Amino acid sequence: MTPDAIGRRPAKYPASQIVQGALIAALSGALFWLVWIYGNGLRDPRYLDGWILAGGMGLQISFHVAIKRGAFSPKSATRWRKIHVFAGYLLIAAFISHSDFSLPDTGFEWALWAGFVLVTLSGIFGTYLAWSLKAKGHIDEGVSYDRIPALRAEIAQKVYAIVATPDPAATAIALPGLPHDAWIADLYSTHLSAFFQGPRNMLAHLVGSQRPLRRMTDEIDALSRYVGQQGQEKLGAIRRLVVEKDRLDFARVYLSLTKGWLFLHVPVTYGLTVLGVLHVLVAYAFSSGAW
Repeated sequence: MTPDAIGRRPAKYPASQIVQGALIAALSGALFWLVWIYGNGLRDPRYLDGWILAGGMGLQISFHVAIKRGAFSPKSATRWRKIHVFAGYLLIAAFISHSDFSLPDTGFEWALWAGFVLVTLSGIFGTYLAWSLKAKGHIDEGVSYDRIPALRAEIAQKVYAIVATPDPAATAIALPGLPHDAWIADLYSTHLSAFFQGPRNMLAHLVGSQRPLRRMTDEIDALSRYVGQQGQEKLGAIRRLVVEKDRLDFARVYLSLTKGWLFLHVPVTYGLTVLGVLHVLVAYAFSSGAW
């Protein structure tokens, strides 16, 4: 059974992502080289990478403000979001250079260091969420986090109704037939009932595993080989509802994580900006020149 056959697209890592990673590595190396050249010119390299870091943070904050105000069209927002992610990875190199590959010494520097690390890790996690949505599945536009419980209950009712509906051909014959309906009911009670009672397989959805879904669809497909035409139609309908329920569980995990990481990423970003401004003021208060 292929991933496409159970309702998900296989995860892919496009060549453009590899090219982007190579470009980030090259630009990061160029930054380290430029700072090294600048320092060999008897100048303090912390001013160079510091202002590069400050400019990049300003660009990131501008993106947050523009998104909040709705200044971008959907197409422009997608393009600028890619720039936002790309610039974020470059800022990691600028931060490492500015910190001189060492840990902080003072409490204020530790606050700056911790803030940047939190912003970076949450940003990487948000990038992973966007990639996982594109690579492992999709969420219908009509599905919101608040509607998922009602949609899940509706699917559960449909499945129960299918299982409880007897085969009309079997009731029309006076002779006893094969217990196909009993087999389907046993499959439902043994392997499917708990799945439809609430959200399931959160960890599997986090890591992109389809093994729980595949186990259920394999059980359905195995039974389909031993039932009649009517039973196969019932099992086919149940199978489609299993896949639909799995997609709802994926949407629940994705939407909840999307809400959660923004509550960390955005406030810490603004807090880091305030600390960065204070850092610049303190640095120039005790410096002898602009560079």
